[in-house]
Amino acid sequence: MTDRILNVRDLEVRFFTEEGSVAAVNKVDIQLDRGEVLGLIGESGSGKSVTLRALLRLLPAHSSSVSGTIELDGKDVLKLSGAELRKYRGGETSMIFQEPATAFDPVYTVGFQISEAIRNHLSASRSEARAQALKLLKLVGIPSPEARLDNFPHEMSGGMCQRAMIALALASSPKLLLADEPTTALDATVQIQVILLLRQLQRDLRMAVIFVTHDIGVATEISDQVAVMYGGRIVENGKARDVLKSPRHPYTEGLLSSTVHGARKGEKIDAIPGMPPNLADLPHGCAFAPRCRYATDACREGVPPLETGSDGRRVACFHAIEAA
Repeated sequence: MTDRILNVRDLEVRFFTEEGSVAAVNKVDIQLDRGEVLGLIGESGSGKSVTLRALLRLLPAHSSSVSGTIELDGKDVLKLSGAELRKYRGGETSMIFQEPATAFDPVYTVGFQISEAIRNHLSASRSEARAQALKLLKLVGIPSPEARLDNFPHEMSGGMCQRAMIALALASSPKLLLADEPTTALDATVQIQVILLLRQLQRDLRMAVIFVTHDIGVATEISDQVAVMYGGRIVENGKARDVLKSPRHPYTEGLLSSTVHGARKGEKIDAIPGMPPNLADLPHGCAFAPRCRYATDACREGVPPLETGSDGRRVACFHAIEAA
């Protein structure tokens, strides 16, 4: 019996612009089990945040289109509407946004906003919702939680605001948690605290989590599997320890080399040359070919398929396929 909770197949997101239709996410597949964490990494503009918003059905219908299949616990998410969609958003699937100070409504207290989420999704009374909100603030480790219930977002520090955002995301006990770079705006000490907190809560509540980050160290700490995105596509996917220890795609190799971790003072970082591609004008063939040290004529002529190896690792690279 499978424990699969999320099944995404051929996900494609297009935005309608003055220059035409732009594919921001192109044929993305994601499979996630209950209690599993997927680290989604890649440069800015690779399609990570758009993928999360597509999963939560947050993209505006008038300026974008989403196609493919998104199934959460056997339910077709793209066919939901009305009350079913409202139950899904924030109920079955929740999101931790990148900037909690702007994600919270500034004119309502933190406790009121968490309580409202509980009342909407769990049909609790005001007193029950407030008691549960207090329990959640204690769960995420906010000091003096009774007082913080009546604080406005601007009255809390960045670290406490992030913890409150986690409490809000957990308010309805979601099956899937989407975390969009939740530690980016925090200092290193608070980052570690939030990562450890998220990992512990995820294990205790057995949630599936997709964690978007630019930080390879964070991905290493929190992920069970890692997916690397480039140009709107997943180019490598596998167990976190395998992908981060022995990358098979040149882009993954470049990301791991473009870090100061383990580097000596004065040493030049082996950064990836060039810039990420313009999604409105992708190069012919492999999108990474113009920046790849291993690129051949085959790379510039055709788009490599995402092949699955005998060990379950998925890689979209002619060079990796030949090496294997």
